[in-house]
Amino acid sequence: MNLELSEEQQELRDNIRAVLANFCPTSLPRQIHEKTGNAQNLWEKMVELGWPGLGIPEEFGGIGMSFVEVAILAEELGRASAPGPLLATTSQFLPILIEFGQGELLSEVAQGLRTGSLALAEGRSWDLADISCQATARDGLFTITGQKVAVVSGAEVDSFAVVARDSLTHSLGVYLVERGNVTVVPVGGVEPGLALADLTFDAAPARLIANGPGTTKSLEKALDQVVCAMALHMVGACRRIFEITLEYSKVRVQYDKVIGSFQALKHRFTNLFLAVERANAVGYFAAVAIAEDDERRCEAAHMAKVAAGDCQQLLVEDGLQLHGGIGYTWENDLHFWLKRAKAGEFLFGSSAFHRSAIAQSLGLLTEVTI
Repeated sequence: MNLELSEEQQELRDNIRAVLANFCPTSLPRQIHEKTGNAQNLWEKMVELGWPGLGIPEEFGGIGMSFVEVAILAEELGRASAPGPLLATTSQFLPILIEFGQGELLSEVAQGLRTGSLALAEGRSWDLADISCQATARDGLFTITGQKVAVVSGAEVDSFAVVARDSLTHSLGVYLVERGNVTVVPVGGVEPGLALADLTFDAAPARLIANGPGTTKSLEKALDQVVCAMALHMVGACRRIFEITLEYSKVRVQYDKVIGSFQALKHRFTNLFLAVERANAVGYFAAVAIAEDDERRCEAAHMAKVAAGDCQQLLVEDGLQLHGGIGYTWENDLHFWLKRAKAGEFLFGSSAFHRSAIAQSLGLLTEVTI
């Protein structure tokens, strides 16, 4: 298992970063927060570059790269605090379509003709065991009834991959529901750039993606990708918090000295740097394990989210504090990344949830309790 990015992967990262610097300047997240603009131009540029098809096999019109490249994209989107449906489409919707061989839908996504997200959580739980949304079959047609919460880009995507239980067998399945058949309620929470939404399905017409034997196992494999991508997305936001805070420490003067010269703050910046690098390393270990279908992939994904959660807790707190009073102001750009990192902690399971899952896999718990 090679944990170093190849030359081609480093070039991809640099190209993504350069494009986002031009088409997603800090003014864009600010416009989204202040409701004075949208991400349409950014999305069109992403489609032009083929980013929606980054991880889609070439036979379906995609670029055919591995999950590691998808993870790089997710991280850079976090570093730029980029709005729009690309994160949800490439790292949440596509893993489901690829895992269950939905070639026609993959072609539409690769062409930029369809965006989508994963509708998973119910109540306050991201655990598959707590799914209660019902799928009912009648004359070969399916309908979905129930509610889903905290759907990433739920307020802007075309389609939803909905995890639900068969009303007769109670087995898990995955169903495609078009936006027009769902009641979508945008969540005006802390991070509007993620366009979170709650969904209500009232006998909503649905298309079967998969159910029956083997579905749960395949779904869990797809969720490894979802969790890992969100972890690295958080790491990208944390890295930007570190960069912004470090630069600020070089110009902020106190007691006639720049604060970055203070020994105590040097130690704190060292801790911040190590937290980001650790979370990054664990995240890419998980990404490589997933790309190589390593038997450790599930445990690695849990660990990646735990490391990202620990990282954001430190970076958000210290990043804000080291900015002093200016860090609390709307005019300062820091809050875009603070919000992105903090919001990611609660999506697809908190660090506490994933710690609990690891403990269960080690036989220390009988069930995931958080």
